[in-house]
Amino acid sequence: MKILIYNSGGGLGDSIQLFDLISSLREKYGQNNIFYLSAHKNHFKDTLRDYNIKINDLRTEISYFGFRLWHLLSSKRKLLSKNSIEKFDLIIDLQSKLRNTLVLKQIPNIHFYSSTFNFKFCSSHKDYISTKYDNNKILLNLEKLLNDTIVCKKYDTDLIDNKYFTEAKRLLPHSNYIGFSITQGNAYRKKSWPIEKFLSIANKISNQNKRPVFFIERNNFDLINKIKNEIKNVLIPELESNLSGPPLVTALSKRLEKAISIDNGIMHMIGLADIPMIVLFGPTNSKKFSPKIKNINILDSKILYSSEEISKIKEQDVLNLI
Repeated sequence: MKILIYNSGGGLGDSIQLFDLISSLREKYGQNNIFYLSAHKNHFKDTLRDYNIKINDLRTEISYFGFRLWHLLSSKRKLLSKNSIEKFDLIIDLQSKLRNTLVLKQIPNIHFYSSTFNFKFCSSHKDYISTKYDNNKILLNLEKLLNDTIVCKKYDTDLIDNKYFTEAKRLLPHSNYIGFSITQGNAYRKKSWPIEKFLSIANKISNQNKRPVFFIERNNFDLINKIKNEIKNVLIPELESNLSGPPLVTALSKRLEKAISIDNGIMHMIGLADIPMIVLFGPTNSKKFSPKIKNINILDSKILYSSEEISKIKEQDVLNLI
């Protein structure tokens, strides 16, 4: 059974959120039969490679696939002929834009799944449930579509190369660490909480015999210097390692007692470690983007203060949860 998963999101977090879905489908149908098509960069091939998801890349020369109506004319020729595939047994459309769905549906298939227009484009009309950004519910809908049983399988961090965990233990050898992820990956939405509030919290927990651990991009020199100069006993472990990348962040997160983050890609890397988290949201959708783990506290300014301004969240709101 050949399966194509289509994702229109371009961020690292968008891809990490698919780990459980892909793991479940691999368990049922085998990894050699699952293909991935992204409208943007395929992070599984490079940045996320060492998570060992091992999903086939559907090769295409079309940029931003699905976002242009002329793709309707070339989707079959450009995709199937290039990949020596006649048709897919199942196409899973993980977005809901009409244009993208119309383009994707041109790829020959037997079963087609999409939530666009209240599931009107699905190959079989069933009593589907609203997924609300929940992979488990997507699997339930796929069961209805295929008349089959698919067991939900969480991504197993044991798939990460042991060298990352060995390095994490060297960098964080004790058990009193609190993690901080404070920078946003893109600037088009104001998702960052004021740095002064993070610094204040880090110093307060440092006074309680906890060690603040910050995940900061290596080239963010000014912020790194500010953190080192203003926080007692702070650690920025990635600066002390020859290893780097998302798997190291996840391995380091396994050593944390708890983590505090804004909505960013690192939040999802930490979420894979399945540790207690406090996540702050402003303009973005906390139900859609928050890690799907049990022990998570979400501080959403839209819910708490009826505002998209994340700065409305108070320092004490966070301290109450630590």
